[in-house]
Amino acid sequence: MAREFQRGHKAKISDLTAGTDLYVGVSIAGPGLTFDISCFGLDANEQLSDDRYFVFYNQPKSPEESIQQLGAQAGDSESFRVTLDRIPAGIHRLSFTASVDGDGQMSQIGPGYIRIVAGGEEVVRYSFTGSEFSTERALMIGDFYLKDVWRFAAVGQGFDGGLAALLKNFGGEVAEEEAAPEQQVPAQATGAPGFAPPPQAGAPAPSFGAPAQAPAPAAAFAAPPQPAAHQPAAPQQQPVHSAPTMVGPLTTPPAAPYGQPPHPPQQPGPPSYGQVPGRQPGYGGQVPPPAPAPAPYGQQPAYGQQPPYGQQPSYGQQPPYGQAPGQAPGQAPGQQPAAGAGLAAALQPYKEAPTGARWTPQNQQLMRVDLSMGGQAVLARQGSMVLYQGKVDFSYKGAGFAGRIVGNATGQEMQLMRCTGRGQVFLAETGAHLHAIELQGDGICVSAENVLAFDESLQHEVRRIEGHGIPGGALFTMQFQGSGTVIVKTHGVPVVLPVTPTTFADSNAIVAWSSASQVIISSQVRLRRNAYPGHSGETVNLQFRGAPGNFIVVQPYEV
Repeated sequence: MAREFQRGHKAKISDLTAGTDLYVGVSIAGPGLTFDISCFGLDANEQLSDDRYFVFYNQPKSPEESIQQLGAQAGDSESFRVTLDRIPAGIHRLSFTASVDGDGQMSQIGPGYIRIVAGGEEVVRYSFTGSEFSTERALMIGDFYLKDVWRFAAVGQGFDGGLAALLKNFGGEVAEEEAAPEQQVPAQATGAPGFAPPPQAGAPAPSFGAPAQAPAPAAAFAAPPQPAAHQPAAPQQQPVHSAPTMVGPLTTPPAAPYGQPPHPPQQPGPPSYGQVPGRQPGYGGQVPPPAPAPAPYGQQPAYGQQPPYGQQPSYGQQPPYGQAPGQAPGQAPGQQPAAGAGLAAALQPYKEAPTGARWTPQNQQLMRVDLSMGGQAVLARQGSMVLYQGKVDFSYKGAGFAGRIVGNATGQEMQLMRCTGRGQVFLAETGAHLHAIELQGDGICVSAENVLAFDESLQHEVRRIEGHGIPGGALFTMQFQGSGTVIVKTHGVPVVLPVTPTTFADSNAIVAWSSASQVIISSQVRLRRNAYPGHSGETVNLQFRGAPGNFIVVQPYEV
């Protein structure tokens, strides 16, 4: 039986099916609308670093044919074949998208879906409808992403602009067509491939097919075809697309140093906005952006995959010491900047990070959550909101009488607010470094002092750490479990260490640890030592034990 996903739901492919040869069907339609349904093969930075993995109507398969566009069949507007064990190591995400070809908005579409069929059986389906969107002209429907193993996520995120804007968001380029492309001959005219549904009812069932509705033996792959009465006598001709040819860059151009133009001027006179001095935009050429590309830290992390905890990429190249941001080398303070720099170039490194994920770090101290993704509320520390966009409601989240008693007694009380609605909320607190930790059925222990926000779907409770030789005889922490994201704040950049039998941490510097770790309080308090002045001050440490895979997180600061 197929699992019904909601927006934001994720699962390992191995939990859905043991197969790696998958059929992906997409259904989307609206009155008078035509859609371009595509698959983007992205690298670890969510960029289209190789345009051969942009699979769409003009390029129906990747070089090794691990991603193939099959066309409309079995009730699906478009279908793909994805062979996971043949995808190159450089591809970390497959993003299935749909965009309106021509005029129209996503609010005009009817009920649609994306589904996965494996071994002739539908294993998962994510449904959506136009009431979830407004003026968007493109839609990121669902993703396959690599996080240790391949996983599937129901995205359902609208995107302003059409296919060209979507391509630029993934780092691609758009080249205008010189002439309309010649009409392609349907694939059936040269012989249908063996994995596609048979063009005639009397043809034998293919090895790469899903079960048919008739009582014939089930095929191994692809979507179930419709009854013969509803099938056309001949394959439908694909509509001619009016969208320009999409060209993705083979390599991502490096970002220029902060405050400097991408290329030195080669001719006098200020260039037009968006044009490099001394260079004319040509057909199919890659026109550099008008300002330096955003710093690596502004790039969005892979969907469902967080960078190593505690490891933060550099926030762009900093100018030399004594040189103000946006000031050209050798330029005196207060002097007018050279032609071509301007306000846009000075503000470019601080632009908002692109959308596409529920939680997105904007920089080391600022986190954005998109409440319209996931369909669940967020619990955040009171007063941590610094900006919000859209229709967002904030309400008080009480812990109840028993919760207040426990929080006051253990020091793990959290003053929370509940954020609901459809919009984006930006969170920060006293310039602390913020880290998004995604839980998928596992658990983590974090002190309440180090928690900024978390998804309401997560279960949290106070956990007691037994010990002797310390005031009160115990320490306490908060334990989070379930599926969702918790935002942890630290003083400075933390370090993550694996748990070994000889791992000790200062109780005032520890931030978090895996909930499966065994924690033992190691006290170095001795009567003889305390009888004399000048002891070390390191009297209470935590010793961690556990199976391989457990970890601790320590910050360079003692509370």
